[in-house]
Amino acid sequence: MNDKPESLLQVEGVSEYVLEMNSLSKSHNMAGFRVGMLCGSETNINHVLKVKSNFDSGMYKPIQLAASKALALDSSWYKELNASYKKRRDLVWELADKLNCQYKKDSVGMFVWARIPEQFESGEAFSDHLLYNKNVFATPGIVFGQEGKKYIRFSLCATEESITKSIERCETLVEATL
Repeated sequence: MNDKPESLLQVEGVSEYVLEMNSLSKSHNMAGFRVGMLCGSETNINHVLKVKSNFDSGMYKPIQLAASKALALDSSWYKELNASYKKRRDLVWELADKLNCQYKKDSVGMFVWARIPEQFESGEAFSDHLLYNKNVFATPGIVFGQEGKKYIRFSLCATEESITKSIERCETLVEATL
């Protein structure tokens, strides 16, 4: 979720030097379809196409048609989607607060990364604690690399109802573990 998307191609005079790749996975709810786009000058795009044509032969046509339809949506669709993700993010922040986790409110994206409470040695241990004691799943950050060892990651793809249930399940977590 990003209310102010930016493009490198907005910078004056760079289009002959750069290519920008984007995915429709999160922005258009097409995760798993592996649809993306490459933007840049015709010359640079043609260089890529010469190489790409030797690696694959195209994409399944119904997925291309769905992507085309998604790209044609007007801004009201994005505003509604972003409003939904904002509600979910606010609920995840409430959950993280209940769990005594630290997070940054200026981050953007489909996930909330939260530093775990000090009494837990790792995100894995905290994730297991939540799962086995509260029936709540948060991805341990270590699965994304060593820098994530003391973190968990919450997805904003969960429904508001699911996040609210997680909050309710964790009401007594703080008292029980301190």
